[in-house]
Amino acid sequence: MGELVAADVKSLGPGRHRDGNGLYLLVKESGTRSWLLRVQVNGQRRDLGLGPADTSERSPEAKRLAAQIPILDRRKLTLAEAREKAEAYSKMVKAGIDPVAERKKSIPTIPTFDVAARACHEELKRGWRNKKHSESWLASLENHVSDAFGSKSVDLIDSLMVRDALAPIWIDIPETARRILQRIGAVLDFAHIKGWRPTETSLKSVRKGLPRQPNDDNHFDAMPYQEVPVFMQELREQTPTAGREALQFTILNAVRSNETRFATWTEIDLAKGTWTIPGARMKTGQVHVVPLSSAALEILERRKEARTKKDGLVFFSSPGKPLSDMTMTKVLRDMKIADAHVHGFRSSFTDWAAEMTSIPKEVVDKALAHKLPDRVEAAYRRTDFFERRRVLMNAWADYVLRSPSDAEIVPFPKREGA
Repeated sequence: MGELVAADVKSLGPGRHRDGNGLYLLVKESGTRSWLLRVQVNGQRRDLGLGPADTSERSPEAKRLAAQIPILDRRKLTLAEAREKAEAYSKMVKAGIDPVAERKKSIPTIPTFDVAARACHEELKRGWRNKKHSESWLASLENHVSDAFGSKSVDLIDSLMVRDALAPIWIDIPETARRILQRIGAVLDFAHIKGWRPTETSLKSVRKGLPRQPNDDNHFDAMPYQEVPVFMQELREQTPTAGREALQFTILNAVRSNETRFATWTEIDLAKGTWTIPGARMKTGQVHVVPLSSAALEILERRKEARTKKDGLVFFSSPGKPLSDMTMTKVLRDMKIADAHVHGFRSSFTDWAAEMTSIPKEVVDKALAHKLPDRVEAAYRRTDFFERRRVLMNAWADYVLRSPSDAEIVPFPKREGA
């Protein structure tokens, strides 16, 4: 165990700070931080630069990408990564290999965006089970991004370039455009970890530079689905309140906030694990039966303790009085989430289903209570549609309640006649 802790990397003042086994954190007067390894090479003491110290808060996706890159190829290093790289360099020295000479042989050139995208795809696809998704991931970038900036050096790509590339398709094919935006972000995160870009790039401003998409669930800022597991973990660690449990319930079921706020116990069947929302409360005017995941049922079991009457509200501010339309939003703001809206979690769910599962879009639309075209309704009337949605909602609950590093493609079982 070294002498430093993770917090030291960001807080220590100027100087050379020893961790152990020859590893030092060098902090300059300018504030720049880097890692040094002191070794004996050919009988002479040498200080080897391992790379800049990473003091940023990595997103879940960035952490997942970093874990897939060999330690010697990583540029910006956390304390744990610096120790790992130092150990690898020390072993090379003991084996008679000069790490500096070896590194000079393999100094990376900055690739184009297209080359970086293919490299990122090669890393990511090892964790995907769905071949069609793997093929469409790269094809979407080649079809819609390559002409715009595919031949440009990946370290030169900025938010304006991304915005201009997506503008022609943002309205016409909104779902595809959103997926491509996420994939561009993954490529740029990958490039940063590989040392091809000096900093991480936030693409949140891209949406603000594009018109509102013609989908009722995208009028609101959405939390990237990769960040939802961390958010849910923090939310569940707080003292339970009606507002916090209502927000969890809304996210788990991918419903509109009003559908949760006015939910009554007469709509809930705990034995069957269903929530039947009457058409009068649905945007489509049609009854919507929600298959409840085990996580959603656990919330209802806790809410039973506060139930005042059999037909009362599930979530209320006081007996008989529903939660305010701002209650769940306030939960977000109290948690310092300023750039996401409660309704936007439906978009998070949609993007997760598109990116991380092989579940048909029609099933996802039905889960969201979107009105489907008549021909689709007719085709799916012959299938066990409700059970397919139950699988979907359980998979979503598993995703948002698991450790982000465990996320993977969720296969969807094929059914006869589907």
